[in-house]
Amino acid sequence: MPGTPMENLIRYCKETGCPFLEQEPLSQHTSFRIGGPAALFLQPTETSCIPGLIEAVRASGFPWTVMGNGSNILARDEGFPGVVIQIGSKFSSIALEGENSVRCQAGASLAALSRFAAEHSLTGLEFACGIPGAVGGAVFMNAGAYGGEISQRLVSVVQTVIPKEGKPFLETVPAQSLEFSYRYSRYQNQNPQSVAVIAETVFCLEKGDREVSLARMEELLKLRREKQPLEFPSAGSAFKRPAGSYASLLIDQCGLKGMRVGDAQISEKHAGFIVNLGNASCGEVLELVSQIQKIVWEKTGFRLEPEFRLLAPAAI
Repeated sequence: MPGTPMENLIRYCKETGCPFLEQEPLSQHTSFRIGGPAALFLQPTETSCIPGLIEAVRASGFPWTVMGNGSNILARDEGFPGVVIQIGSKFSSIALEGENSVRCQAGASLAALSRFAAEHSLTGLEFACGIPGAVGGAVFMNAGAYGGEISQRLVSVVQTVIPKEGKPFLETVPAQSLEFSYRYSRYQNQNPQSVAVIAETVFCLEKGDREVSLARMEELLKLRREKQPLEFPSAGSAFKRPAGSYASLLIDQCGLKGMRVGDAQISEKHAGFIVNLGNASCGEVLELVSQIQKIVWEKTGFRLEPEFRLLAPAAI
């Protein structure tokens, strides 16, 4: 018997074994701990199921979007009126592939990936151990820290291609085709006629020493704990590094440390972070960002661009 579009989509998820949650608070899935409910929150587990799932979601007519583990996302207070597909913790397998390569699903955390590599005496991803994000998001923004970038070790990506006309499909692309630069990949500026979602990644590493790698990772984690406001919810660095300076330095020079809009605050510990003191709203974060941009521009001539993204419907 035919049902409503939502009933049909839920039925599809049940038939294909895709976990789902109804009216799920996005604040439970973002590191900012901000965001109202998604009408339907899907958590796929198998790479092969992604194209069919996206096709079913598109056919439902609901607005939809894809997110990772939410470490670089700001969700609106009113939530998301349609379907959120999370490539997150349920989509996070990691496995050796050959002697020096690691394959992982896009929802695997960078912490888990770097530790997996170290435990198997592979070196090259230690820098990523403290970056609070998933592999897919790290590729999307070419995440980096302490002199390393994700693009330096990436070999290939399995992506779900979503054409404006026709059915989604999986394909493998080499890392060289992704146009990496500082905090940028081709995924941030896609052809509106065909977009792609990262599903799996392959990294090529080098043989190393397990104990040396683990010691280096602990050293980097200690540095993060000392310098960053990890005791409060945030989305990591709030702004991209502008050419010729550093966002945190500019904000500090403008005397903005501790500045608040409601419960959204520029961290008193690290000026590059906007933290949630407890009950910050999306609107408060956006207002604080706007004020920071205005003051820094007026006082220094630098334009700051947010590093986190506002969760928005897919355009295809």
